[in-house]
Amino acid sequence: MNVEDRRNEILNILKNSDEPVSAKELAVRFGVSRQVIVQDMAVIRASTDGIVSTYQGYVFHGSKACSREFKVCHDDRRAEQELSAIVDCGGRVKNVSISHRIYGRITAELDIASQQDVKEFMEQISTGKSSLLGNATSGYHYHLVEAANEERLDLVEKRLSEAGILAPLSQWEIETSKDKA
Repeated sequence: MNVEDRRNEILNILKNSDEPVSAKELAVRFGVSRQVIVQDMAVIRASTDGIVSTYQGYVFHGSKACSREFKVCHDDRRAEQELSAIVDCGGRVKNVSISHRIYGRITAELDIASQQDVKEFMEQISTGKSSLLGNATSGYHYHLVEAANEERLDLVEKRLSEAGILAPLSQWEIETSKDKA
């Protein structure tokens, strides 16, 4: 199991648990150290609202919606197409992030859930005062997308793939993921 799959599974466990889930319990379940779980939780908590750390373990108090991170790549001209594809499939773009080799992970909240949100975002970008975060990494970036169910997320993935926007993990991301595991 790679790091992304483990983190998605951890989030699902938290969302479906009625009791706190300890880092030790998760470490045993996934066959990794407690420290790896603590690092995973830092990443998950940065991209997911509603996760609380208690003395008994982690608790999820947020929405029961499903979420998935998609790695994508495109130039500025396709940003509207990308965002529209996501919201048209019932997704909410929670954030955008890049994984920079020097600066690490940089994330910005978006909360784009409708065509009106897409339009307003594109109008702000078109002023020229700011540019898309993905420009710092040659168009590669990630979106955390939330939807009512996994089927909607599968549809988002399919549409992004059909549009040629979905990107595979690069070799250095795979190696970094293995190092963290």
